[in-house]
Amino acid sequence: MKKQNFTYYKVTKFNNFKEMLDIAVKEAGDKIAFKYKEGKDEIVEVTYSQFQQQTEWLGAALTEMGFADKHIACIGKNSYKWVLTYLTVLKSSGVYVPVDNELTSGDILHVLNDSECSVVFYTQKHEELFMTNTDKLPNVKLFIGFDRTEDNGNFLSFDKLIEYGKKCDVEKYRALESDPHALKMLVYTSGTTGSSKGVMLSEHNLVSSVYYGLQVSTVYDTCLSVLPYHHTYEAVSGILVSLHKHSTICINDSLTNVMKNLQLYKPSYIYLVPAFVQVMRSKILKNIKESGKEKAFNILLAVSNALRKIGIDLRKVFFKSIHDAFGGRLRKIVCGGAPIRPEIGKFFEDIGISLINGYGITECSPLVSANHDMFNDYHTAGIKLPCIDLRIDNPNEEGIGEICVKGDVVMLGYYKQPEKTAEVMKDGWFSTGDYGYINDKGQLVITGRKKNIIVLNNGKNIYPEEIESIIQEIDYINEVVVRGLFDENGEQKSLMAEVFLSEEKTPDEVLKDIRKVTADLPVYKQITKVVIRSEEFEKTTSKKIKR
Repeated sequence: MKKQNFTYYKVTKFNNFKEMLDIAVKEAGDKIAFKYKEGKDEIVEVTYSQFQQQTEWLGAALTEMGFADKHIACIGKNSYKWVLTYLTVLKSSGVYVPVDNELTSGDILHVLNDSECSVVFYTQKHEELFMTNTDKLPNVKLFIGFDRTEDNGNFLSFDKLIEYGKKCDVEKYRALESDPHALKMLVYTSGTTGSSKGVMLSEHNLVSSVYYGLQVSTVYDTCLSVLPYHHTYEAVSGILVSLHKHSTICINDSLTNVMKNLQLYKPSYIYLVPAFVQVMRSKILKNIKESGKEKAFNILLAVSNALRKIGIDLRKVFFKSIHDAFGGRLRKIVCGGAPIRPEIGKFFEDIGISLINGYGITECSPLVSANHDMFNDYHTAGIKLPCIDLRIDNPNEEGIGEICVKGDVVMLGYYKQPEKTAEVMKDGWFSTGDYGYINDKGQLVITGRKKNIIVLNNGKNIYPEEIESIIQEIDYINEVVVRGLFDENGEQKSLMAEVFLSEEKTPDEVLKDIRKVTADLPVYKQITKVVIRSEEFEKTTSKKIKR
């Protein structure tokens, strides 16, 4: 294995989230912790000291009402009140249950019952559901509406609850303690009623993810917070990491406003998924082409890359207009949720914005590995966190096998599902269901999901994600799924690609272009048939294609 050319970042140690916020207030109490829009034009700013004070008021109210150690759910779009509730519960002796805002009514009721929640914080969108189904939620004693202005029985106003908390004994809340290895956050995986699993994460799991994650990949002074908060990627690797780094978190109000908000808040970093980054790159290249500057842009790229080889970096000068579109200060895009296509990584690197890929899974709180800023290879998911062991189970001749993880970030198990837990946990090792290998530099490379593997009748294992990644280099292919093609005997001898396009093409035209970009792949990985879809693929709430 080649020598690793990096050193871990120094990070302030903390043991729980109460301590983490105390450190933030001591070191940066007057610094802006959050910025968000209220109404049309007003931007609200909240300092670290003010944020801590508000968690204590909310926590004091919940403690006074007897809910300090209960399971508390929150459902709603990203908002400051969501984060305030989140940190309040993390600092209590209770359990936080983030609920996917896009679930069906039946799934929401299932999650709230299965998680045994006593309190639900919610937005206006869900009020009618809860008001008409209180009989189906026998465990829930309080419904706290972020948008409510008045109390009505057990439906309370969030703002009034904060006012009530100001009159309560804050010290009772501050004195609460949790076992660091007990359940602290219960996160439900994507799945229909009955099939979703509650991932049990302890405070030690979450603290370890933040502390060791920052040792591998740092963040800077300001972020634009975009991804859904009910996902651990944004809730832990985004929000908690940013708070421990004393960054300013700017809450994005709508996916349609991301580019506008980049210019408004001027962040230095942002967390995204590859699909979003791909759209950004496509828009930039489309604008360059439409303005007739494609040739000039390519010349600048070549000159810039040549100058970098001799230690001269003029990317911020050469590509100023692109940097300005991102607010002028963007240094880093953290990318997770799926592997990055290499040409996307290269594009952002070429224009002077680091694209840092990582790998995680909810059951690992969620971070397993990430690229170090000084040791970045966008073909990989980076180096493992220092607090875990990583192994590749049953590797094939290429070294590819199932990724297994052991250590401080691995979940306690699935809530009330010991059989499901036993299927993926053995001797402390968690089997991720993802396949990959470790390269000669110690970096993790993801090849695909175990459940997606296609086994041809010649015994060859195909990881469809590898081929899909290459096919998506074709500009007009928006979405693609590679499947095994069955013959009349029910055997998979070859592969097909199902595609959703942005332009009108015939299957033969698409197949011809696919064969061009996949020419270097072995014969058994070649596509032999194309099916064109008339509409997008159905997706999960985390925007992953349902296969």
